[in-house]
Amino acid sequence: MSEGRGIRKAEISELLGLKHYMGVMMFLTVAEEVVPASDDNVKVTDALFYDVPVVVYEPKRKTNGELNRAVIFIHGGGWCLGSARMGPYDLLSRRTAKELNAVVVSVDYRLAPAYHFPVQFDDVYNVVKYIVQDHVLNQYSVDVKRIAVSGDSAGGNLAAAVAQQLQEDPEIQVDLKAQVLLYPALQALDMNTPSYQQNEYMPILPKTLMVRFWSEYFTSDLSLFHAMMSNSHNTLESAHLLKFVNWSVFLPEIFRLKYNYTMPSRKSSDPSETISAIIDPRASPLLVDDVKLQVLPKAYILTCEYDVLRDDGVMYATRLRRAGVQVTLEHFKDGFHGAMMLTTWPTSFEVGHRMVNSYIKWLDNNL
Repeated sequence: MSEGRGIRKAEISELLGLKHYMGVMMFLTVAEEVVPASDDNVKVTDALFYDVPVVVYEPKRKTNGELNRAVIFIHGGGWCLGSARMGPYDLLSRRTAKELNAVVVSVDYRLAPAYHFPVQFDDVYNVVKYIVQDHVLNQYSVDVKRIAVSGDSAGGNLAAAVAQQLQEDPEIQVDLKAQVLLYPALQALDMNTPSYQQNEYMPILPKTLMVRFWSEYFTSDLSLFHAMMSNSHNTLESAHLLKFVNWSVFLPEIFRLKYNYTMPSRKSSDPSETISAIIDPRASPLLVDDVKLQVLPKAYILTCEYDVLRDDGVMYATRLRRAGVQVTLEHFKDGFHGAMMLTTWPTSFEVGHRMVNSYIKWLDNNL
């Protein structure tokens, strides 16, 4: 990984210690970048959409004149790691294009800490705005009524935020058909939900790493990281939004387990740009009222039992349903964060294959 494109491996090792570092490296080792190439079923090309690099996967199977479905895919990696060209993402996009006979646009947004919020969101949003132009839809033979936005982890965060912001944009008259959120990160106000507590030391994505990702997304000032780790980063400016992430209200009892809700502590005031970013719905999609949720497209939300982000996805599913949105919540009791990307030797997990199959099936039936 080139310097300036994300958190360096040495920095992760120093921060986490050997045990957690090895868990992260297990993922990175099997996720090296590849050069996506066309095959018998899918045409693969590199492109720039409003100066944002993307990889476009086009199915070669003819559709008797019918327009293609389209999936805009946003990779995970804590806004700091990863790319559309990593092997697991290439495989997923290629399979999606082939089995759904859909155009897949995989976005290579800029990464933290070289770039902070909202750069990542803006890159993805600009790609979506580019795609929904008539001449682009015609170029790729895409049906404007059958477009989904999808992403895993930090990519799920960006997908949810894009789906919301499209509804606020008077310049865009296109409605997404679906949003697909794969173990998404959706809020940065409460780092002490039951899933953060239960999975604090879980390999791949321990609490320490997820909080580091969040803090690096907003700023390079490590004081935010330490405040978030102790759940003491809220202020009077964010306090009124805690109601939207109150897990004692929005988590079904099965997910609350033995934990008791305590409202995060608050500082007296902090009118800084950092807290403004944390409470921005483009960063924390859970922090909007029901009026803004009820206009959203149908959703597929995948969550894993062994994942600090589990409760973010479950709370969002609850809130969307209460707002009247059609939601499919697929919870994998034996799942762990990142499993969808671990489906090839030497880390091929059966639960990862089930997740991918569920994802493809839902898209096929709902897009």
